[in-house]
Amino acid sequence: MQCGFAFLEAGAVRSKNVVNILIKNVLDCFLGAIIYWAVGFAFAYGDMPDKDSSAFIGSKYFFSIYHEEYENYRANWFFQFVFAATASTIVSGAVAERTQFGSYLIYSTFITAFKVYPVVSHWGWSNTGWLTASKITSFRTLIPDCTADFAGSGLVHCCGGIAALVGAVFIGPRVGKFETVGGVKRSNNIPGHSVPVASLGAFILFLGFLAFNGGSVLAIVDGKTDNGEALAKSVMNTIIGGAAGSIFAISINLIVAIIYGEPQYWSLLVCINGGLAGMVSMCAACDALNTGAAFGIGAIAGLTLFWVSTVLKKFQVDDPLDAFAVHYGGGVCGILLSPIFAEYGIASVPGCVDQEDNFLETWNAACPANQIIQDQATNIFECDYYAYKQWTWNLIGLLAITAWTGAICIVMFGTLWYFDLLRVELDVEIRGLDIKKHGEPGYPTAAYGHGWDEEGSAEAATPFGGLGNAGGDLGRRDVQSLMGTPGFYERPSDGGLLSLAQGYMASHYKKSPSVSDKPRKSLQSQGEINRALEAVEEDQF
Repeated sequence: MQCGFAFLEAGAVRSKNVVNILIKNVLDCFLGAIIYWAVGFAFAYGDMPDKDSSAFIGSKYFFSIYHEEYENYRANWFFQFVFAATASTIVSGAVAERTQFGSYLIYSTFITAFKVYPVVSHWGWSNTGWLTASKITSFRTLIPDCTADFAGSGLVHCCGGIAALVGAVFIGPRVGKFETVGGVKRSNNIPGHSVPVASLGAFILFLGFLAFNGGSVLAIVDGKTDNGEALAKSVMNTIIGGAAGSIFAISINLIVAIIYGEPQYWSLLVCINGGLAGMVSMCAACDALNTGAAFGIGAIAGLTLFWVSTVLKKFQVDDPLDAFAVHYGGGVCGILLSPIFAEYGIASVPGCVDQEDNFLETWNAACPANQIIQDQATNIFECDYYAYKQWTWNLIGLLAITAWTGAICIVMFGTLWYFDLLRVELDVEIRGLDIKKHGEPGYPTAAYGHGWDEEGSAEAATPFGGLGNAGGDLGRRDVQSLMGTPGFYERPSDGGLLSLAQGYMASHYKKSPSVSDKPRKSLQSQGEINRALEAVEEDQF
């Protein structure tokens, strides 16, 4: 999964930010492993049944202490660590190309190990969590009522998705992403540097989802139960749901373009995201759906992806990877639709009434066997309406996950924003994070020559007339150096570009920018704005 996310995100960002996005994915594994071993697993699965607090959060197995008491501890730690790292990685795509590296370390740590993912996973997957244990139920039911989330549509993907949305809102859009022309808000396309790389990541993710969902059976044969059929069903439904999501997402994209008279394209990236949204929707109950239901839920997830992505653009929320639309949109479809279309879901129950009949088999047509209860006092069989209770508990779980994750992330990202720790400086964003923050360009021009000398690194053409040398920094200089160049302010087009960037800083940063001591130039014409935006789109800084 991490490999897939890494390549998908790397292909979706500009070449000047590839190293930055890749190191975040690498550290999601390595940093995440340390902190999940230290505290994350303990908060998630450290059940203490004798403590009331165990319904909310675990408190055992810190640093693997007393792990001998937990059956198959190491295998479970490995499997659950992958889920925790996934929840954290979802966020990096939504705040890509403009995040301070230090703030990344903070939010990644909180999501993976402290008060975000470990808490919600404890609620829904531990033995004592309040979403797992039966609390509000009929006194006669034979099956405990709880939130059912087989592989994490809500607990993993909705958790990561809502964190991604909060981060994207607080950090603001990338320079040049949105503009207002004639009172009309417009979203500008900022393409990633490599669609093939993004496609490779998608294929790896598709394969990873088969293990992500299928592996949630935990064991094919555990000495008591043969889970081979459940594994096969989970894998097949994941494929069907993903395929439906992809087809419906690309179809609605074309249909809307036709309706509004816009250019019509078969978008590969929409196709990819639709497939991911469909697979996310399968996480909730891929072990309990027939293939027709999997197709339907996946298709709805693909349509939801398009709708959510469109709404975010209307509100000028810049999510480069559509992380919120894919993971939260797909997750909501899975967690709410699965109790309806599962094999013994609401759609399969035409309605049950009380019957004074002692023969269970006469009920099979009207009420599935796992929804029938027996009143021990009267020996009357009745329908328990379990599917309706299941849907209600899934809704409660979704609202709880959204509220908790949203609240914690608002405090976390809000604090980083308030102290100006969330977003990189303007000149760093324009120049690219790879050089300034990592000293390692993803595609160094020096590598086109010998690599050990200046061959192949002659002066590069830039919008500023060859002011920079391409050697080790891709031919870009930071904004401060460019503004200090003699005669720079006599260059109206380039001055307009920097004015656009400075104006953006004033709109989206808590403090006013101090890029230069010189007074800010105003944009001279709409033509300059257009040229500036074209330069942003083409990465010609």
